[in-house]
Amino acid sequence: MATTLAASCSSPPLLRPMSLLPRLRVGLSLPLRRRALTAVAAAVRQDAATWTQAPLSLVAPASADASLFHVSVDVSYAPDLAVSYTVPGQYLQLRVPASDKPSFLAIASPPSFASSRGEFQFLVKRVPGSAADLLCGLGRGDVVELSAVMGKGFQVERISPPDAFPAVLIFATGSGISPIRSLIESGFNANERSDVRLYYGARNLQRMAYQDRFKDWESTGVRVIPVLSQPDEKWSGERGYVQAAFSRTKEILNPLLTGAVLCGHKQMAEEVTSELVADGVSKEKILMNF
Repeated sequence: MATTLAASCSSPPLLRPMSLLPRLRVGLSLPLRRRALTAVAAAVRQDAATWTQAPLSLVAPASADASLFHVSVDVSYAPDLAVSYTVPGQYLQLRVPASDKPSFLAIASPPSFASSRGEFQFLVKRVPGSAADLLCGLGRGDVVELSAVMGKGFQVERISPPDAFPAVLIFATGSGISPIRSLIESGFNANERSDVRLYYGARNLQRMAYQDRFKDWESTGVRVIPVLSQPDEKWSGERGYVQAAFSRTKEILNPLLTGAVLCGHKQMAEEVTSELVADGVSKEKILMNF
């Protein structure tokens, strides 16, 4: 997610709902039977989804402690899939033959990268024993399967044009920085806004990805504020959790002219959203990619 994958891989067997009907009819009330049939039909629809085989072009650590990995997939032979990625924040499912359970991954590279270079880039959190762990153990040339691109992505039009929303507050934790990278590098006119801040939370610098991109992001008008929950004694920046760091330095000049983008831990998203709304920021202007 270091066994080499075969060029073709078998899919798990399809469920056959008709073969389950006799068992579903026995001992189930009509409402329960209907719910069971609905669940079977949903499983069939999910497994019948189109999967595209594609080789890996890069698998490499993205953090100093190797808890995060850069994973790139060559989709140059699947141009329809490549161009179907149109909005930062969209995601897809990726599976490897050694695991029947796919991983949901937000695409980290911007849409223009996919259409021009035929590649999807991901930031993958390596969790021992998971499908993502198997993926991170693969190498260049190994074949994986990709689903169709899914999700509405970040609906930036809700915080546009730039002069109507000069302040945009961005919050990311852990691997949640992945679709945020796509948003920043796709360009949302940050340099035409007066206050664009990225609060990016991680346990420590060893677990923080994309540090080599911070200067480039800041050159586009995004002020990067790293927030470490367990830093070493040399760290002089923001400490604690993202939501606490924001509370200490929120500086919202006009909530009616402020938008926000969130991706990461559920608790962070809920607490930041509550605080922004309490300060007068419209919930319609707080963007998430799901």
